[in-house]
Amino acid sequence: MALLTPGTTTATPPAPPSPGGEHVARVRRHNRSFGDTHVLRDIDLDVRHGEIVALLGRSGCGKSTLLRSLAHLDPAPAGEIEVNGRTGVAFQEPRLLNWRTVQQNVALALLNSPERKQRFTLAEETLAEVGLGAKLDAWPLQLSGGQAQRVSLARALVSNPALLLLDEPFSALDALTRIEMHQLVIELWRRHSMAILLVTHDVDEALALADRMVVMDEGRIARTWEISLPRSDRAPSQPDIARTRAEVLGALGVKPTPPNPRRDPVTGELGPAHPTQPAKRGAA
Repeated sequence: MALLTPGTTTATPPAPPSPGGEHVARVRRHNRSFGDTHVLRDIDLDVRHGEIVALLGRSGCGKSTLLRSLAHLDPAPAGEIEVNGRTGVAFQEPRLLNWRTVQQNVALALLNSPERKQRFTLAEETLAEVGLGAKLDAWPLQLSGGQAQRVSLARALVSNPALLLLDEPFSALDALTRIEMHQLVIELWRRHSMAILLVTHDVDEALALADRMVVMDEGRIARTWEISLPRSDRAPSQPDIARTRAEVLGALGVKPTPPNPRRDPVTGELGPAHPTQPAKRGAA
């Protein structure tokens, strides 16, 4: 991986392997097929400790399949998938059990773990972290979409994973709730010092959150970008961000549209518009 100077982004071919002690997850020449359909082809990918990686690509390119392999939800030949530590997973749908309370849903993640006896206490603590300490006894059907996704995130976090896997968890949320969830994820990431692999279709979401962006195409890793700008400095009008956005959209086969320069990179809110010129009066 090319070295970066502060405040820049760069695009490179698929990354070479990183040294052994630097990664929390490693994928080597990983292939996955369903019948005659090849979904993943010779995937090589490292996720470093404490890094947020955004995985992008068109539908059907293999993003979610790769995430499932890293979560050990799908089988993989020995030596192709290596994860150092626990994983936690949150999907696009919260997948909560409607006949169990919020606290019980989160505690289920520890049912077969060494922390089994402390699972309800740990569930309560984790729900407080995601802002749902008052919802322990609520039922899933009583929650808003954003609250349900927070419960899903708490369930993924309760085991204190080294690698958090997020499969488009914000795509069904409204714009304001998505901004709140982005801020929550960054806060939790800083607090727990975990690595995150985020599958997303949203280039702007990836630019706001990720340290590295990886584009997949037809089951292969096509291109990567690393972003060293502080997240608070990633305004859409910032030249490096605007250029990277255009390059990523181009790699995805999308003609980029200019970002709104008034959108705050942290809150996502629009600032005041420039004063409009008074309309010219027509002839009397």
